[in-house]
Amino acid sequence: MAEAGPRFLAVLGPTATGKSGLALALAAHYGGEIVNCDSTAVYRGFDIGTDKVPVAGRRGIPHHLIDIVDPEALYTAAQFARDASAAIRDIHARGRLPIVVGGTGLYYRTLTRGLFPGPGANAELRARLEGVAARRGVAFLHRLLARVDPASGLRIEPRDLKRMVRALEVYFLTGEPLTAHFARTERPLPEFTPVAVALTMPMAALEPRLAARVAAQFAGGLLDEVRGLLARGVPPTARPFGGLVYRQALEHLQGVRDEAATRALIVRENRKYARRQLIWFRKEPTLIWFDGPGESSDVQAGVIRGLAERGLLKNGRDVADG
Repeated sequence: MAEAGPRFLAVLGPTATGKSGLALALAAHYGGEIVNCDSTAVYRGFDIGTDKVPVAGRRGIPHHLIDIVDPEALYTAAQFARDASAAIRDIHARGRLPIVVGGTGLYYRTLTRGLFPGPGANAELRARLEGVAARRGVAFLHRLLARVDPASGLRIEPRDLKRMVRALEVYFLTGEPLTAHFARTERPLPEFTPVAVALTMPMAALEPRLAARVAAQFAGGLLDEVRGLLARGVPPTARPFGGLVYRQALEHLQGVRDEAATRALIVRENRKYARRQLIWFRKEPTLIWFDGPGESSDVQAGVIRGLAERGLLKNGRDVADG
């Protein structure tokens, strides 16, 4: 049985699995509105490389948190959690079903679990810890972590230097292990329960979709979009230019590689990114997995049927009312 209280739906998963197509179908079926959960789609002007659904293709379904900040702005996961929480509460208050859609795992995790109130980065301490690892080996650093923060020592693999350094940084700056900070983490939406579905596809099926999408992005004017952004004064150092697709396209325009090599590189990087996303979302404890592609009517019917069979969602009011 579903938990009592209001809920929202989430459509997650690796890139190019058809999340937007599934989300549009679910929004039309349940009476929902879509809340973007992609870290680059929040920026104005970055359209083709993020595969934003054009207004004409949205079927009249409202989309939130798309094109909300200028490219030069710094938009964080914490800000997303605040904005998405406000959007979800507003959609729910109007009797509609909030549907969070995207592939930025950190954004979703921050929305559903919050960010722990630990200290900010300390460059000097990090450098000292990294120096210890360089001199004495990462295994030594892991033994130190296991001694001062046993829970983190069990959770963090001995070769994961970055996470080890962060855990030790928190301990030495606060005198408390990470778990103590996690225990004080507040969820941005404590009154809501997420009902999350995720799409997956075998890599053999996903690869041609990735290649086709990159070809469509170039045919749709990706390079002209980047040229236009630069001409309007958006600096190459703007944060969205560091994202997948835009980083490689910008490098091409700067003469780093030719167009054919750039297209091939974007496909390869998308493949790596899809694998990382899959690993990330597999760690989310309550996702319900479906084999894509999400624009398939069979998949859409399977998701609707699966949610009903689990007692999670029969219509939009089920989620609105709990």
